[in-house]
Amino acid sequence: MHWLNEPPAWREEAGVLHVVTGDRTDFWRRTHYGFIRDDGHARLSAVEGNFAAEVAFRGDYEALYDQAGLMLRADPANWIKAGIEFVAGQRMLSVVVTREVSDWSTMPCPTDAEWIRLRLTRIGSALHVHWAGDRGAWRMLRLAYFPEGAAAVGPMCCSPQRAGFEAAFRGFTIGAPETPGEG
Repeated sequence: MHWLNEPPAWREEAGVLHVVTGDRTDFWRRTHYGFIRDDGHARLSAVEGNFAAEVAFRGDYEALYDQAGLMLRADPANWIKAGIEFVAGQRMLSVVVTREVSDWSTMPCPTDAEWIRLRLTRIGSALHVHWAGDRGAWRMLRLAYFPEGAAAVGPMCCSPQRAGFEAAFRGFTIGAPETPGEG
């Protein structure tokens, strides 16, 4: 695994990756705001072909747009980030799909579980995004196009309005995909 924009502070302890974000970090391309930001933090592992990547994560969400989850990235203009984003004072399940420009979808997180699980499943050019509470069943959040070929996947976090957002990740795995579903 390698860092894309190594954070100012991070450590691994007892199988948990702890990250503290840098000041005003984000991943975004053009839509609505007009800017390009590519300075968020992601710890990525190379992938090609079909796979499923999973992680459990949590964060000390306080400021607007604090976010943590998983990123799948082919290059600076083609990537997906998914997870929890702090919007309007609440944790929102969030997916940003970027193919030259970013689109963003959110919904209120329907659980107060501290740890959220996320799974990205790539089959051909389809990326399935599923989420679950710490012990709950997987639920589909989004199905999106993602170009086939070499990419990288791993834990991601950023804090567009501040420095010092603290996130933690455990159980990151990459394996063979299962047939995506609700269970």
